[in-house]
Amino acid sequence: MSRPVLATGLRWLWLMLVVIAVDFGSKQWIMQNFTLHESLPVLPSLNFFYAHNYGAAFSFLADKGGWQRWFFAAIAVAIVVALLVIMYRNAAEKKLNNIACALIAGGALGNLFDRAWHGFVVDFIDFYIGDWHFATFNIADCGICIGAALIVLEGFINPSARSAKNKGQ
Repeated sequence: MSRPVLATGLRWLWLMLVVIAVDFGSKQWIMQNFTLHESLPVLPSLNFFYAHNYGAAFSFLADKGGWQRWFFAAIAVAIVVALLVIMYRNAAEKKLNNIACALIAGGALGNLFDRAWHGFVVDFIDFYIGDWHFATFNIADCGICIGAALIVLEGFINPSARSAKNKGQ
């Protein structure tokens, strides 16, 4: 028996679309207003720095000749499908879990679009302290990291309910 979509976690798909739109818009702005490797100080310890990432997080496998583009694209598609299934199976009231899934899916789709269209992911947020620079990232990466943090947080907020649920199965 099927449930109305608004009764499922898919009610939170609007958040996934917001992440995709903000990510896309910010990357378009960077590509139209910066040259590759151009840097603009924004705040102390924060620059906009236009970069191309041919790999995954922290440029993992960036120098492997191109096969990784489709490998990471396939992983993103699989993750998004799995997250949409989870959201469909979740009740809409499981807000934290559904928000986390929507943020991760939106981020994965934002970077998937770049990878499929450009052959690389556009990164532009450069956080640094002194001479140390964190890996350059983008809004999609923020969605993925915030979503992952929310999933971890959810495990700490209500661990007794989770263990009781697992015992009953």
